[in-house]
Amino acid sequence: MISRRDFLQVAMATTAIYGASSFGNWSRLSAQQSITQDDLLSFDTTGNVSLIHITDIHAQLVPVWFREPQINLGVGDAAGQPPHLTGADFLQRYGIEPNSSAQYALSYPDFAALAGEYGRMGGVDRIATVVNAIRADRPDALLLDGGDTWQGSLTALRTDGQDMVNVFNALRPDAMTAHWEFTLGIERVMDIVENHLEFPLLGANIFDVEWDEPAFEPFKMFERGGVQVAVIGQAFPYMPIANPGYMFPDLSFGVREARMAEVVQQARDAGAEAVVVLSHNGFDVDRKMAANVPGIDVILTGHTHDALPEPLLVGKTHLIASGSHGKFVSRLDLDVRDGEVKSVAHKLIPIFADVIAPDPQMSALVEEQRAPFADDLAEVLGKTDSLLYRRGNFNGTWDDLICQALLEEREADIALSPGFRWGASVLPGQDITREDLMNATAMSYPEAYRTEMTGEMLHTILEDVADNLFHPDPYYQQGGDMVRVGGMGYRIDIGKPQGSRITEMTVLTTGEAIDPARSYAVAGWASVNPEVEGPPIWDVVEAYIKREGTVSVAPNTSVVVDGA
Repeated sequence: MISRRDFLQVAMATTAIYGASSFGNWSRLSAQQSITQDDLLSFDTTGNVSLIHITDIHAQLVPVWFREPQINLGVGDAAGQPPHLTGADFLQRYGIEPNSSAQYALSYPDFAALAGEYGRMGGVDRIATVVNAIRADRPDALLLDGGDTWQGSLTALRTDGQDMVNVFNALRPDAMTAHWEFTLGIERVMDIVENHLEFPLLGANIFDVEWDEPAFEPFKMFERGGVQVAVIGQAFPYMPIANPGYMFPDLSFGVREARMAEVVQQARDAGAEAVVVLSHNGFDVDRKMAANVPGIDVILTGHTHDALPEPLLVGKTHLIASGSHGKFVSRLDLDVRDGEVKSVAHKLIPIFADVIAPDPQMSALVEEQRAPFADDLAEVLGKTDSLLYRRGNFNGTWDDLICQALLEEREADIALSPGFRWGASVLPGQDITREDLMNATAMSYPEAYRTEMTGEMLHTILEDVADNLFHPDPYYQQGGDMVRVGGMGYRIDIGKPQGSRITEMTVLTTGEAIDPARSYAVAGWASVNPEVEGPPIWDVVEAYIKREGTVSVAPNTSVVVDGA
């Protein structure tokens, strides 16, 4: 239970958009001995249109632990700017008191200790309580889902996303967009969209390859509070690069900035008085799009899992970042008059599972989805002495553990694990259950391969991934975080151009430099190539955990970062 001192009320006063350069700091601290549901849900209703935003839930139906990143570097114009602030810099920027519930929810310091005090976060039944409360206050509020909803858990994998479709149909969003949804395969995606989903999947930037025409509905118009509101969907732009293109061979994606400008104008011409982009671009891509495409009032951003306690204003466009894994729900109230948005009020609502009462109907539905898999979910595989987390530009302990399993179980010299941002945390001293393992590995192309790679090829891979992350132009930032490496260390200068960022590649066991001409046994998983052979990654990691009994993950100092 949450039972102590300062809770940072995640709210900001209504602010006129014209002439405002920023929204300032979180300014209201409630120094109280306990936090109540009423505290979390309180909101000074204003304007005539309300938006509710959730994104990147990654199939987490029940409350989880989720540690925010320690390292989240920005480059170019984004360097040192939100969301690329962590730890003390983040806390200072937003006026967050040390050891508070806000520090626990939004940052990484002392996460394990604070987790024991403030408890798990998220849970769709708690989200339902929040959504229902907002709807009681504003019955025609628009609920918008930013995608990455149908993937990331054992139950979603076993049901091809049906568990999430069932639950979200009951939650009643008005629209969604997508990313990992497409890794179910295009046939399954279209089956869901055409036969199961009770709200539209929007994607203005998704085109049919053969006919070069829109493959999904680009936007939907809603009348709310006497106002015409256009919601434009922007799916993840880099699907064939970040995920296997063979799973959706007839679709093309892309940022398509000119297309977005065209659709915004179409919406305005159709009578839209407010234009909202429901985006899975990632924050920095959305920041650039907001600067380049006029006429967008709000971008509900997703993909990069950022949680910001206040909007970021780019020109007249408000960027809203609502976190991931069900930890937060954003509420926005818009005052729309005379055909334009006059002001915006915002609140990032933390879903503290011990404070917000679960909605009984949603709890029953969640239990119904999980019941067939209850024994598998609860099976204990081992214990951890270390905090297991995934997030951070270069490494996370979950991937350090996965890399160690690959090295030993696949008898490899070097291990590679993708820089995925999804995956719930496990606290030190806790059992590792099958659910925990699947939360970090559940996906539709999990094969753990073993192959030979030259040192030169390894260098090329690291350079390519680094450019996806640290290219100064956000439109070329096409991946997740840096590929995680086991058995090898390196130095990276994020400020240098592609081809010269990675140096000092070293075999950790011997201290020898990686030889560009030598072949190394490399184990990895989640290859985007077709017909990859190997056991699923969860079998590899399970075997390692069971053999170890209790796992410990040493601090990872194998990557040296310059230019940050």
